[in-house]
Amino acid sequence: MKTNESDRRSRRLPVSATDRKALAAWQPAEPETIAEAVRLKEAALVDFGMESSAIAGWIYSKCAHQIPTTAIETAAVMAAGDGTCLLLFNPDFFVELGLDGVKFVLFHEARHLIQRHLFTEPELREDPVFDIAIECTINHVALTRLRRDGLPVYGGEPTGVDPRKIFAGYHADLTAQGLSPFSYEEFIRTDMGCYTELRRMKHPPTPAPVCVHELLQELQDELADAETIERIGNEVLANVLLAGKRGVREARSELLDLIDRTEGATDRLAKLWGDMGAGMIRGQTQKTRRVDWWQRWMVDVLASKLAEGERLVYPKKRGAVLAALGEDPTLSRRGPERHRVVAIAVDASGSMPPPVVDWIASLVGQLDGVEAHWLSFDAEVVPFAPGDPLVGGGGTSFQAVADYLEGRAPSARTGEPFDETLDAVIMVTDGMAPHITPAEPDKWIWLITEHGDDWPEGHAPQMACHKVRTGDR
Repeated sequence: MKTNESDRRSRRLPVSATDRKALAAWQPAEPETIAEAVRLKEAALVDFGMESSAIAGWIYSKCAHQIPTTAIETAAVMAAGDGTCLLLFNPDFFVELGLDGVKFVLFHEARHLIQRHLFTEPELREDPVFDIAIECTINHVALTRLRRDGLPVYGGEPTGVDPRKIFAGYHADLTAQGLSPFSYEEFIRTDMGCYTELRRMKHPPTPAPVCVHELLQELQDELADAETIERIGNEVLANVLLAGKRGVREARSELLDLIDRTEGATDRLAKLWGDMGAGMIRGQTQKTRRVDWWQRWMVDVLASKLAEGERLVYPKKRGAVLAALGEDPTLSRRGPERHRVVAIAVDASGSMPPPVVDWIASLVGQLDGVEAHWLSFDAEVVPFAPGDPLVGGGGTSFQAVADYLEGRAPSARTGEPFDETLDAVIMVTDGMAPHITPAEPDKWIWLITEHGDDWPEGHAPQMACHKVRTGDR
């Protein structure tokens, strides 16, 4: 474990941080130790997903590779340099910690990634006192949320920054100066409040004490991959916000706590929460902007509907061999293509106001690689273009939409069948019609008008569903 800043900066991995096979193969622990460490890690992640931490659960769902390796002493979540994140963990370290200790370490790592992402100002990130403040607030939240009395013990000693000891040193320092210190609750309430109070000390706690994660010189470029960290951090927060809005109590509680801890920090952070619509979960709206939560929700859900496509590439090595043999060069198909085919079905009963339809049309037009198919429906399905009047009023049938999109019935107007493979179906309706179960319910997104029936929310299987206020745009 590290004891000071210079030691932390000098540490290096014995193998390449991006060579996953080499990481796993480096002086591997005993097979039974690895198996037990993996079991503890999986048990901790399941617990996060069930009740302890929505943020940690989502963070680790973004870690495409979770590698037990002795090349690292403890544990680390890091950007892998290719747009993804890695979780590295030392099997011996995890086994000695036990389940409660592993949960604490993984929770700490997840919150560290998120909270450092939220504060991107260079002067903060480079200030070791700010590191102390972040460590204090993270470990306070971990102790509270995980219902722990103390830090995890490793090698017979508590590991990590104890916020209560930092507070005791702060209290003694300010008292000696004749200044009035905060209470512990005030001291630990926000990240920036804790940082401000630590800066009042005559002798702030520097250099940074031991943290449970590794920060290695070889990993500095990856850990500083601001684009990946920001993207993943925002995706995680958007997913937790969505879960909170849909009634997941733990997600709502944890997000509210995080918002409170970053309150008033910077204008950029206030704008981030506003852009995400986070004020809605607190029953508040931004004073200077209007955030339409359902729109943000639909953007997030629609953006997640990625189709696995193919793109043409010219294989240089294979092409050279074929040319040498006198054969014609060929093109190969490889890789995922960011392409979406979306059907937007609008209830022709007129319950959805025109501004909402206009906004959906502009949204689909702004998403790269989206091919949109517009339909109006009542008891029948009629393709239309945005701006055309909706024709209908003779009853409502969701099954008619499913039958058309799934190829069982042709269009009532053209007589042509629908033969596209869809990535998403957006249903704009009041929900007042017999319920259905589509062939691929995970692809269906239901926007239910005000006072409508949001039955897809409780349907089995559950489908993405949100109510829209009449007049939103």
